Amino acid sequence: MLEVIKPGLETSVQDLPGRIGYWEQGFPFSGPMDFWSFQLANLLVGNAPGGAGLECQFSGPTLRFQRDAVVAVTGADMAPELDGMPAPMWRSFTVRAGQTLALGFARLGARSYLAIAGGIDTPPVLGSRATFHQAGIGGMEGHALKKGQAVPVAESADGAEGRAGRQVIAARRPPLTGEKNWQIEVVPGPNDDWIDEAGHARFLSSDWLLQARSNRTGFRLTGPDWTFTKLATDKGPEHGEHPSNILDHGYPVGTINLCGQTPIILVNDAPSTGGFINPYTVPSAVFWKLAQSKPNDVYRFKSITLEAAQDMRREINRICTEESIEAV
Repeated sequence: MLEVIKPGLETSVQDLPGRIGYWEQGFPFSGPMDFWSFQLANLLVGNAPGGAGLECQFSGPTLRFQRDAVVAVTGADMAPELDGMPAPMWRSFTVRAGQTLALGFARLGARSYLAIAGGIDTPPVLGSRATFHQAGIGGMEGHALKKGQAVPVAESADGAEGRAGRQVIAARRPPLTGEKNWQIEVVPGPNDDWIDEAGHARFLSSDWLLQARSNRTGFRLTGPDWTFTKLATDKGPEHGEHPSNILDHGYPVGTINLCGQTPIILVNDAPSTGGFINPYTVPSAVFWKLAQSKPNDVYRFKSITLEAAQDMRREINRICTEESIEAV
């Protein structure tokens, strides 16, 4: 149904919650990084919140529609245009057969989400349509969109007009401001006892620069050096030589993985195990901030409790319902 005129930068098919149950075999869950914006896009067009759509990062695609459809664009503002005319964000609208929808460079935020009524209908792999680039599975032949491809879309139960003319209540959208400084909440652990008191204080009071060498596997940060407790410096040889080395163990999703002196936030396409410590973990409710930040943005971390992180996730779950949608 969708002809790819321009693929954009690593535009990929994703669904939610992604590929669950195969991480120990080397297949992470993948899925959309900003699942808040992703679910709202699906709700706008009448799909299930986790239905397959497109994640567009930094620069979006140009797509020609082969039949009428209802679509919605959420997340980063990529100045969408329909046949050269401005198209709305956070609102469902009709695209006619033969029309072209183009997303440009991200002016606000970093990742946009495009939902189409009926949902993208690529073959599921291991129970999910989510694209995992490194293994070449899911999505469109396992990789980002390519020029000339035809992206299949299922028929919408609501018909061609579907649920056009609906919008997300402004207060229910992720608060993208254009600021380059982000407060990123973290929960201590699982290896916070390997960092000394001065190291924790330095981590939480310092600016951390997001490196350009970041992707859906990990977000690399530049900042001050870490300091360690005796657990890290007086240990058995099986833990490795560097203070950040530890006996191989499981990595939580969102963990801040300390590779030498370089912290790497492990995100949607990250490995499940390894031999580095993880002093803090970014909760899932904060992933939308990671998704919408850009290289050279600055993170300042704030330690919160596990209970507070769970409350944040419950609030996003509450927002991502029909109660957040209104008629235009």
